[in-house]
Amino acid sequence: MTSWRRLVRFVAVGCTAAAVHFGVVVTLVEAGVATPLAANVVGWLVAFVVSFAGQHRLTFADRSAPVLRAARRFFAISAAGFAANEAAYALVLRLSPVRYDVALAAVLVGVAVMTYVLSSRWAFRRSPAAPPAPSP
Repeated sequence: MTSWRRLVRFVAVGCTAAAVHFGVVVTLVEAGVATPLAANVVGWLVAFVVSFAGQHRLTFADRSAPVLRAARRFFAISAAGFAANEAAYALVLRLSPVRYDVALAAVLVGVAVMTYVLSSRWAFRRSPAAPPAPSP
């Protein structure tokens, strides 16, 4: 698959997962069920499932990475990204007058580039002995 096709698919899946993350957070906060930081944890967990499924089946399907290995690696990348997300989100919520939803949108965009680079180069990397899978 060409780099551009992969990038477009990564962005599409990432935007879908980010929209799910954002929607879960806003729903929980507006319903009074959770604070923004607590809702962010739930939003990330739900979005992780959406993101992994999309990245494994669409973006990196041609890499033939074993699903459990890819899931563990992608979870590690996602958790690191979420740690950065939660720290930045807490900082913005504490130090600025920006609304929680606007701050979350900015933080989600900021972590996306790191996730793409690590996913492409590590989580979904094909085993050296594995032959390339056919392109979808």
